[in-house]
Amino acid sequence: MSKNLSQESFEVKAKRIRMILSDVDGVLTDGTIEIDHQGNESKRFSTVDGYGIRCWFQAGYSFGLITGRKCECVMHRAKDLGIEIVRLGTSAKREAVEEIANEQHLSLEQIAYIGDDLPDLPAIQVVGLGVTVPDAPEELKNAAHYITECRGGYGAVRNLIDKIMKSSNLNYLSH
Repeated sequence: MSKNLSQESFEVKAKRIRMILSDVDGVLTDGTIEIDHQGNESKRFSTVDGYGIRCWFQAGYSFGLITGRKCECVMHRAKDLGIEIVRLGTSAKREAVEEIANEQHLSLEQIAYIGDDLPDLPAIQVVGLGVTVPDAPEELKNAAHYITECRGGYGAVRNLIDKIMKSSNLNYLSH
């Protein structure tokens, strides 16, 4: 059973958020990994999420990626979107979140983390706004403050950004 915060509680938490940290596979992608005959890996990213991330940056906020896999295509997408905070091959996601918070001089309450599977659970539990996607395991849904309306790779990150921006009375068109 999914556990979303009441709108009022979400807004209180959302107004504190200054940075979103995101897993990649299953959040910014649908979790599919394509490997060609030469062993080259590719992923599909949503332009809807990309636009949301750009607007998030324009509003003056930070965004970063923490992923357990090492894939050059993630670095290409990060560069394309202007994402400078990228941790590849990171299995200790809570520790990565804490390290990034320290580097960026933010409290954990000022960070939202969105993930889709069990390695993301410790990060979701430690941040000010823990978020997951609808097809995540029950353990994540039970721990999350918010479950996105969209699946990973189909606008989940944009849904989170929209919800935070609306809670803070920010408008995409004003940026």
